[in-house]
Amino acid sequence: MRTPEPVSTSSLTPGASPVATPIPQDDSSYWRFFDDVAAAQLEQWLPARPSRILDVSDGGHFAGQLTAAGHEVLSVEHPDAGAEQPSTPGPGRVLPVVADSRSLDRLQDGSVDLVLAESSALSLCLATELVVEQLARVLRPGGRMLLVVESLMLGLARLADQGRWAELADAPMADVVLVPDDEGNITRCFWPEELRDLLTDVGLEVEWVRPRSVLSVATVERALLQGGDEALRTLVRTELALAVEREGESIGLYLLASARRPCGSG
Repeated sequence: MRTPEPVSTSSLTPGASPVATPIPQDDSSYWRFFDDVAAAQLEQWLPARPSRILDVSDGGHFAGQLTAAGHEVLSVEHPDAGAEQPSTPGPGRVLPVVADSRSLDRLQDGSVDLVLAESSALSLCLATELVVEQLARVLRPGGRMLLVVESLMLGLARLADQGRWAELADAPMADVVLVPDDEGNITRCFWPEELRDLLTDVGLEVEWVRPRSVLSVATVERALLQGGDEALRTLVRTELALAVEREGESIGLYLLASARRPCGSG
């Protein structure tokens, strides 16, 4: 699922005409396409056999899909969240775990088969290296991790939209790119090589790093306006193939990565 607070359009200079950023508006039909792509990518990645999954995704949006496929989901809830668990019909089940994703001391080493960090949850953790180290620890040898982060392209678009020209100029040379939003929140953005290094540094084997989406917002919005549900299905199939073909490229608003803990580790 997408992260909240998409950035609106703005002017590059005072008095100029509004210039559209690559970030769609909150009510854009693009987000329907985006969510369907996310669900399809997750379905492709999940194993057929029932597994124990640690889900640290923001909001637990994928719990229904996971339990419908028969998986047991350990859903991390922040101690201050107080949110109700979503309805999850299916053969699987959700087990809430009250913890901070930055400190998973309650979970034993090698206790889960899979880790899911969707909805850009790791971009919200500025010390992402420490969080990924914790996630790798609880993953069993041979287990896999799927994570989604905000891309450098998204970060640059936000900086440009806010008129932060000095930060925009420095971003390509920065070791870590942190970008504020209009509400004062800060997210961390990644390029593919940085994300790959982050995963290998904690002992994981990177299977691939891909853009979540390649098709432009304008292309998707136009196709959905003209073709409706049939166009949506075609767009999702096209996107799944394009993301594989453009593997390793820094395009799109979000990056998707799959990594495995080596069988001989631990």
